[in-house]
Amino acid sequence: MSVRVTIGQVTVADDHEANRYMVADAVAEAARVGADLLVLPEYASGYHRHGVGIEHAEDLEGPFVSLLRRLAGEHGLAIIAGTTLPGADPAPGETRKGVNAVVAVDASGELAGVYRKVHLYDAFGTRESDRLEPGPVDAEPLTLRVGDLTFGVITCYDLRFPESARRVVDAGADVVVVPAAWVSGPLKAEHWRALLTARAIENTVVAVGVGMAGKGVTGCSTLVGPDGVVGLEADETPQLRTVDLDPEQLAAVRRSNPSLANRRYAVVPR
Repeated sequence: MSVRVTIGQVTVADDHEANRYMVADAVAEAARVGADLLVLPEYASGYHRHGVGIEHAEDLEGPFVSLLRRLAGEHGLAIIAGTTLPGADPAPGETRKGVNAVVAVDASGELAGVYRKVHLYDAFGTRESDRLEPGPVDAEPLTLRVGDLTFGVITCYDLRFPESARRVVDAGADVVVVPAAWVSGPLKAEHWRALLTARAIENTVVAVGVGMAGKGVTGCSTLVGPDGVVGLEADETPQLRTVDLDPEQLAAVRRSNPSLANRRYAVVPR
């Protein structure tokens, strides 16, 4: 059976309480259209365009993840959303950092897993590592089973590293989900679309990029099928879009293009 996914291209504020109201509205709309899964962008709990760090961090038992769990259980839908967690205790004289993370909550309201972003965005004049610490490269990939499909999670800048997507595909992902606050700039929207398309084709998966709307980010949430066909593409404005994913269509592409079975190399963390 098909899996209905709502893509939440929302604007995220510095105000965490306001963001929780935004999330509640998005969940209510996803439930209204019968979605099985709602995906929200990177940093959905709180965002500042000049940088996110420990000041935005909340524990997994904090108000944001607690809200996701409650709403998921009440509405019977799964949620994938970005947040910021506290980092490790710092060494003497150093400042504690945050952790860019994505949480997956199943339709019963249970926390199914957490992905801590491995590739920090130290590029294009930005240094995410000044404020955040990376996740462990050898952590188990985050996957979430929804209906007859398995969703694997990477985050934003990870999209530029094909081994990140391949690793979640090796863990069983049929759909690669990429919550992002993709920073705007020359050719950035073009890169976003091209990279999502490449990850979909090379892995014969559905690639779902969920962008944040607002100043300084591109929006442009995009869904690409395993054959490379773009099935959904948003502009830069806030919006919720819902699509049905058919497991049999995915299986048909993999039968005709068995590139995963034909490959000769594995992904090994270093």
